[in-house]
Amino acid sequence: MDVLSDVVAVTRTGRSRSAYVRWHAPWRQEFASVPGSAGFQVVLQGSCWLLPSEAEPVQLVAGDVVFLPHGSGHTLADSPETPVTAPACGPDDHQPTETYASDSVDRSGDGGPVTVVLCGAYQLDPIRTHPLLLTLPDLIHLPTQAGCHPELSSALELLAAEVENPRLGTDAAVPALLDALLLYILRIWFNGRSSLGSTTGWAAALNDPPVTAALHAIHRDPASPWTVAKLAAEAGLSRAPFARRFALLIGQPPLGYLTWWRMTTAARLLRTSDAPLRSIAAQVGYTSEFAFANAFKRTHGTAPGTYRRRS
Repeated sequence: MDVLSDVVAVTRTGRSRSAYVRWHAPWRQEFASVPGSAGFQVVLQGSCWLLPSEAEPVQLVAGDVVFLPHGSGHTLADSPETPVTAPACGPDDHQPTETYASDSVDRSGDGGPVTVVLCGAYQLDPIRTHPLLLTLPDLIHLPTQAGCHPELSSALELLAAEVENPRLGTDAAVPALLDALLLYILRIWFNGRSSLGSTTGWAAALNDPPVTAALHAIHRDPASPWTVAKLAAEAGLSRAPFARRFALLIGQPPLGYLTWWRMTTAARLLRTSDAPLRSIAAQVGYTSEFAFANAFKRTHGTAPGTYRRRS
């Protein structure tokens, strides 16, 4: 897998959630802070205001996408001055959101202007959070732009249709579309950072061909007996310049990142499979189950078997 796909596959856990919500003015909805999650809001119809907990209000219009990578608390409202009209909701509060969605629109057309929002959340594993996600700001706003990001627009259209009108196959379609939505948002963000001339960090790394080649090699085959020299060859650079370049952009040396990724992959396998420890050790590059157990304990603070039982 490529780096971005791997990041989403390994970091996300549990089941993503989404809701198709209609409001008519006046309205105001608070969304609780949920550490260990990432949320999004998409305005499908009408307009509203985003009121971040620690930033200036932002007006949103149809087509705007807001992504909150760290689960920051925020509020949506028809106007910054509108008082609270509903209790704060979190990802586990299905009933309040569903009730509000179905009962809050004046279907006679005599109420205030209608706003339709597609909202949702991804549950993340804070222990395995990839450093790529840690570098993201608290709030990413992707304003609507005619003709831009057609793949994002298509995913949103399909997702909104499935959530608004569930049918046969919706339970399979929605998680896949939510994963696609997350990937498109991240891709657009990092491409945008590159166009602004970012020279360090993951935005620069994902747009640096030599470093990206080495990252893809690690993610494609973490069990390979990689050395700095072998990764440098993948990058098309000599050893010393490659090591400096990798550390500058990624924030740690090549073999340090390799070990971290191997242990992150091992943790996922322990949680999601019943494969024996020797098999998992081999999948992440360890010929000795004892050596693997020691490396895992240094990273996660517990033995692999104990980690599996607790998970």
